[in-house]
Amino acid sequence: MSEGFRFRSHELVPAEQSFSGQVHYELRPCHRPDGSVAEGLYAAWITLANPEQYNSYTTAMVKDVILAFGRASEARDVVAVVFTGEGDKAFCTGGNTREYGGYYAGRPDEYRRYMRLFNDMVTSILQCDKPVICRVNGMRIGGGQEIGMACDFSVASDLARFGQAGPKHGSSPLGGATDFLPLFVGIERAIESCTLCDSWSAYKALRLGLLTDVAPVLRIGERFVPNPLVETEQWLYEGRIVHGEELHGERLQRGKELLASGKIDFTLLDEHVDGLVTRLLMTMPGCLSQTLEAMRKHKLEHWNRNRESSRSWLGMNMLSEGAAGFRAFDQGPRTKREVDFVELRQRLANGETWSPELIETLVPKAEGGKP
Repeated sequence: MSEGFRFRSHELVPAEQSFSGQVHYELRPCHRPDGSVAEGLYAAWITLANPEQYNSYTTAMVKDVILAFGRASEARDVVAVVFTGEGDKAFCTGGNTREYGGYYAGRPDEYRRYMRLFNDMVTSILQCDKPVICRVNGMRIGGGQEIGMACDFSVASDLARFGQAGPKHGSSPLGGATDFLPLFVGIERAIESCTLCDSWSAYKALRLGLLTDVAPVLRIGERFVPNPLVETEQWLYEGRIVHGEELHGERLQRGKELLASGKIDFTLLDEHVDGLVTRLLMTMPGCLSQTLEAMRKHKLEHWNRNRESSRSWLGMNMLSEGAAGFRAFDQGPRTKREVDFVELRQRLANGETWSPELIETLVPKAEGGKP
């Protein structure tokens, strides 16, 4: 490099700008295959840091994620991006339902503006100039599943859960699930997930093609134990799995007891993530980038075709089912955070129209009559 040469910055926002506090950006050293540090080369870790609300993203967090991916994409010393969540309960459970129910419900134009930011967040992942690894440290549900599927790789805790929630809570999974999920698991499995909102274990998600890899995270004494809540009889992954079907009855109870007796340890998960970063490091950067761009076209084709019309529909839906569903989840008692679906269908079938009064009566009430 000639003396006095300085790279120009192509970031929209100066690197000195700090984030709002609920999204962290950190550079971690890359390692060669022999374990030594590759000096001056890094993995950019982007962490959703709202664990009290299962890393559900607020409007401010969405903005920060966009900025973080822009920074990582521009950074010449970044080899790969690791996108994850704080804590051991969730990678992300989607949009912040407290914000949805308290502010966006009943405000379709405001939610449409918000969905512009959400769409830009998904696009910032799909167009990042670096490979993106979703480190799934817990639940990946709803919008969390959607931003996870926008990533290039997914390496998961074997205790993680995967699924959609939209039709149960007054929305439709138009933030990527209807575009991406059929590419991963086929149309019928995708329809099953998006409509019925049943969640999948990490092992089932791996078997269906949704994940790159899983790692045991339950440590009992000095031994790591595969997820004891699901069937793991077949041998495949390091001597285990991959049925991933749910246990029932006494076997499930024993599994819960075993789970409670151990502790969560992400050592193996992080080894898998770091190993993947190393494998990416050992490729030609330009060829890797072009390959990713070519592969991502399959996702982008569907995403770009649908995102604007989806945004408009989701905005208008905040006048009816969205307002009822998100308010029910936000304000309902812990034991009931869904509307009475049968009552809703009966009232609509009898000719009742959507109104603030109808929505208010649909929000579940705790004992005493208050939400």
